[in-house]
This record gives sequence, C-alpha cells and structure tokens, in this order.
Amino acid sequence: MKFLIILGMMSSAALWGQQAPKGDAKNGQKLFESYGCYQCHGHVGQGGAGARIAPKPIPWAAFSKYVRHPLDQMPPYTEKVVPDNQLADIYAYLETIPAPPAAKSVPLLNNQ
Repeated sequence: MKFLIILGMMSSAALWGQQAPKGDAKNGQKLFESYGCYQCHGHVGQGGAGARIAPKPIPWAAFSKYVRHPLDQMPPYTEKVVPDNQLADIYAYLETIPAPPAAKSVPLLNNQ
C-alpha cells in the first residue's frame, strides 16, 4: 500500500514539473479572444468572474488539467474543443503578459 502512495506521489510530482509545450503567443492571444476566455478572465487574464490567470500562470500541467476538467463553474474544454496545440498557444500568450506596475510606482496613486 505504501508503495502505491509513493508511486502516485512520484508520478504527480513528475507531472507538475512537466514543461509547457512550445506555443505561439500571438496565436494564443487570438484564441484567448475567440474562445471567449476573456469574458471571465479579462482581456489580459486579470480575472473577473473567473480566476486571475496572468501574469505567471499556474504550471502547465495544472493549467492543462484544469482546463480539461475544471472544478467550479468553468465549462470543460476538451481536446475536441481546444486541441492541445491551441491550448499551448493560449498558455504561451498568458506567459507573455507582464506583471502590473507596483502601486507605489504610479504617481497618481501616491498623491494623497
């Protein structure tokens, strides 16, 4: 029994360390818009009705698993709906989104 638990933990760790496939960020941005991801996650992944997914999206394996089998109200996007290469493009787009500036670096926010 202990062996099965350890084996499961090892395979899970290997999955989480999996590198994202190479994707095309420009195409990913188009797909993000055309699939309507922006409707819940915002145009730059900032969140809204859905979770904030940028900058720095979750690891590829977790992202892919969640998109395919979401836990909350997000509909599942199976491989028939969003092929793996397109999902990799969307992930590549999310990785290109820069972090917002720190509040203290925005002059208007510091004039009190």
